[in-house]
Amino acid sequence: MSTASCDVRNVVLVGHTGAGKTALVDRLLATAGPPERQNDDHQLVHTSYVGHADPDHRPSRSVGLSLCSVSHRGLTINLLDTPGYPDFIGELRAGLRAADAALFVISAVDGVDGATGLLWTECAEVGMPRAIAITHLDHARADFTAAVEECQRAFGTGVLPAWLPHRTADGTVRLTGLLTGRTVEYGPGGRRESTAESGWSDVHHAAAHAALVEGIIAESEDETLLDRYLSGVDPDPDLLLADLETAVARGTFFPVLPVGLRTDQGANHGTGERIPARTGGFGSTELLDLLVQGFPAPAEHPLPALTRPDGTVCDPGTGDPAGPLVAEVVKTTTDPYVGRMSVVRVFSGTLRPDDPVHVSGHGRATAGHADHDDDERVGALSRPYGSALHSMPDCPAGGICVVTKLATAETGDTLSSLDDPRHLPAWTMPEPLLPVAIRARGRADEDRLSTALSRLAVEDPTLRVVQDPETAQLVLWSMGEAHADAVLERLAQRYGATVDRVAAIIPLRETLRAPAHGLGRQVKQSGGHGQYAVCQLEVEPLPPGSGFEFVDEIVGGAIPRSFIPSVEKGVRAQMAQGVRAGHPLTDLRVRLVDGRSHSVDSSDLAFQIAGGLALRDAVRSGGVVVLEPVLAVDVSVPDEFVGTVVSDLSTRRGRVVGMDPVPSAPGSAPSFAATRTVVHAEVPESEMSRYAIELRSLSHGTGSFHREPHGFEPMPPQLTDSLSG
Repeated sequence: MSTASCDVRNVVLVGHTGAGKTALVDRLLATAGPPERQNDDHQLVHTSYVGHADPDHRPSRSVGLSLCSVSHRGLTINLLDTPGYPDFIGELRAGLRAADAALFVISAVDGVDGATGLLWTECAEVGMPRAIAITHLDHARADFTAAVEECQRAFGTGVLPAWLPHRTADGTVRLTGLLTGRTVEYGPGGRRESTAESGWSDVHHAAAHAALVEGIIAESEDETLLDRYLSGVDPDPDLLLADLETAVARGTFFPVLPVGLRTDQGANHGTGERIPARTGGFGSTELLDLLVQGFPAPAEHPLPALTRPDGTVCDPGTGDPAGPLVAEVVKTTTDPYVGRMSVVRVFSGTLRPDDPVHVSGHGRATAGHADHDDDERVGALSRPYGSALHSMPDCPAGGICVVTKLATAETGDTLSSLDDPRHLPAWTMPEPLLPVAIRARGRADEDRLSTALSRLAVEDPTLRVVQDPETAQLVLWSMGEAHADAVLERLAQRYGATVDRVAAIIPLRETLRAPAHGLGRQVKQSGGHGQYAVCQLEVEPLPPGSGFEFVDEIVGGAIPRSFIPSVEKGVRAQMAQGVRAGHPLTDLRVRLVDGRSHSVDSSDLAFQIAGGLALRDAVRSGGVVVLEPVLAVDVSVPDEFVGTVVSDLSTRRGRVVGMDPVPSAPGSAPSFAATRTVVHAEVPESEMSRYAIELRSLSHGTGSFHREPHGFEPMPPQLTDSLSG
């Protein structure tokens, strides 16, 4: 298995949940390596071929990025399987960073959803080469031609089929190559080259062949090829294959292949006739050929921008295996037997076992990952194949490997040479916007929880762990319900820390309803040195966000100057404790206007107590207004969902303060190229706890939002009455 840069293809699999990405990886591995396992009913059983026995991959749904390597026609193909569920977008972003091309997996039954369209646009913005695999063609409602047409409407006219499928009455699937003219049959006896005529009509075949050839010629660097084609000379398939990579690499041509994960009872895609079930699959060899022949080598993909760890500019990388080392940790996980394992993409230089490296992590402090620079030694290098790790002597530029026992490296960190440290800016990560408050179930769980959460935070950049000092709650900020469930499951199964979900507490405030006078007396005599302090306060509310003001208006020495700070200290302490329902007081002006003292019994403590009592007396007289936190929210959705979003924000007691149109980005998928609108609103925080989930439903997965604190506002009386106090 060659690991030279020109002999490597790094491909990330992208698509919505349930499209069959993990099953497709299984099929590709079974084609390139040992056969898949089957049960007694001859149904395909999910194998553990996907990345070093990653527990984040399950037959039903993947929740983490996984890597596996296969060899095909002498080249190494690194397959990065990503989760399709929107909650795990951070894992998908990591896969996009490590790959040089993307294979979009589209279900012929479910079609293209909004989230997939956004991912296509994201790949287009960075010029990533793409191809499409149509799966679930064994389903009764599947139709390859209709699926291709939907992809063309969604992604543009550059989407063209490279193979056409036809299923015969006996269940044999015949694939006709539109570029080479070859016909391949997949039947009960396996795969074989065939000379039989295609079941498609000549007109349909000719039109599809012409469209494919023209799409490749349009991107060809051979200017004479178009002239010969227009003169009626059909180009040599070998010449077209040579130009296929150019056409795909430019990100304007996207071949489509049909892939059968298993041929089950389904419809004849030509006639709609129901076909008896057969075992096996089809199209995996042709797909591997496309990955090898059509996708570019790592050296042809531009490197991310480089800086020094201190942010200064450095020479751009070249992707040369002999150049300075630049590598990035794209995933971190923990194996109970091996320990910490890091999936590393090498962009420049060569990574070798036992080499000392500089580990640099910057730019993610706001997400809870402190900036750090460390030096450590690389452990063993491996390539995952199934549940096994195969040792590697080195990993040159363009390669992806698994490195064990990197003690300080986190996901997103850069590895470079000690004498030439460099840094790759962190890739863009979405904000975790779903808070989940948790509590350890028992004492043993509490002891394990801190270590477990710190390790999970290292592995998952989209997880933010916050110990709220005001509410004393431990809050996990996640991407959604499924993400939160996965984190809690890892805590229990991997680290033995069982937790319970609890209601998240919203920190409230109190303020004075009207100006009031307060008297505080602390007079106590029980023999010996007593306590004597009297103070009078005038308390008045201030505009929201003003904070606290303390004004000393004592004249004539009614209270000695040494005790004035004591009164202020007592007032501040009482404000922190609250008066009515235990919420801190804010936005007050407190004027100390009068008081009395005793030459012997007055003390610092006595005036602190008196100051607090005076504030309580004033609040009882003036009344309390409970304030709730308000967020400034920016919601970005396609124009068609603006009305729905505005209506929903109104039901959340929100105020829409403005809207701004956002034009579509260059390269946007046509079906998703409509302009977007950012809705600016101010919404109580208590109404936004599950908005990350609800916005996804309202916008069909195409919406996003940002939130930040905007201050406090009075809570409605009907909600205030439900508070204790």
